[in-house]
Amino acid sequence: MYKMKKIYNLFLVAMLAICCTSCNNEWEDEQFKQLVSFKATINGEGVSSTYVRYKPDGMVTYNLPLLLSGSTMNTNVRTVHVALDPDTLKTLNLERFGERRSELYYQMLDQQYYTMPETVDIPAGEYVATLPINFTLGGENNANSLDMSDKYILPLTIVDDPSYDYQSNDRLHYRKALLNVIPFNDYSGTYDGSQFKITLEGQKDPFTVTNHKAYVHDDNTVFVYMGLRDVDYIDRKCYKLYMEFTKEKITPLKYKLRLWTDNGGTEGNNFKELNGKIGNVEYEQPYYTVVEEYDAVKPYLKHIYITLYLAYTFEDYTLSPGNRLKYTVEGTLNMQRDLNTLIPDEDQQIQWD
Repeated sequence: MYKMKKIYNLFLVAMLAICCTSCNNEWEDEQFKQLVSFKATINGEGVSSTYVRYKPDGMVTYNLPLLLSGSTMNTNVRTVHVALDPDTLKTLNLERFGERRSELYYQMLDQQYYTMPETVDIPAGEYVATLPINFTLGGENNANSLDMSDKYILPLTIVDDPSYDYQSNDRLHYRKALLNVIPFNDYSGTYDGSQFKITLEGQKDPFTVTNHKAYVHDDNTVFVYMGLRDVDYIDRKCYKLYMEFTKEKITPLKYKLRLWTDNGGTEGNNFKELNGKIGNVEYEQPYYTVVEEYDAVKPYLKHIYITLYLAYTFEDYTLSPGNRLKYTVEGTLNMQRDLNTLIPDEDQQIQWD
């Protein structure tokens, strides 16, 4: 009986040793496939918002991360190949907007606005590398600024080939990146429109729009759409109102806004600025103010409050051709921009909506 028990115990010890050896060997092997992916978080529209500071005379570099997955050490330098992917952009547009709303399509970013390498090396021992994309949003020779009345995508894909020493992640939003390029300056963004009154001639009650989006034109100028229009209107390009933020002081806190349109006159939107006494109404000079303060609870958080005041009239000549509708617009637009000063990169420092 004693011998049988001893043999049984020896058998258990042997089996345990085999199991431990097996586990150790298995642990040394790759538990997951080593796959290369983009790190490009998508939003509700299926694209990645990519904010780029507008610099008219210079270049801005955006570093797009590439990740190598796996449970073991990356022992080799892996050269990852990246290419444009217009087919995925075409599919996105058709799925989101259909064939009949092509005016809403994302446009492919023209090559005059960026440069990037075709390959990126992930060094041995590392799991992350970045693809440097150099943006020049002023266009070729700074003579053709990106027109933000359209939406732009830089569609990228990780290229697979049997001869390459890596494999891309086969999940769509891992191997592809649809970068929605959004230039920004100190004044672009989403403004609250609750105090911005839009009144149709002959009517007493004004309209309001919850938010007005201000798009970059250059480093000190933005544009908004007049009246009730936004980026989803077919005729939006006919109603662009530009606002230049000058350094000309009106009071210690107020600075002059210069307003204009690129489609004025009686053949266009017939934009007219309201300034001074007109009839029985006294209008202020268009102005803006900027106030900065740090958060009382989170001292690293910087709040920037921007207020715009403007008044103007314009005519809607496209909604009902031959029947011009005159609007008076007057009031303030307000925006709060929050910056996390602990983050060094400006595009990530700003807490975007």
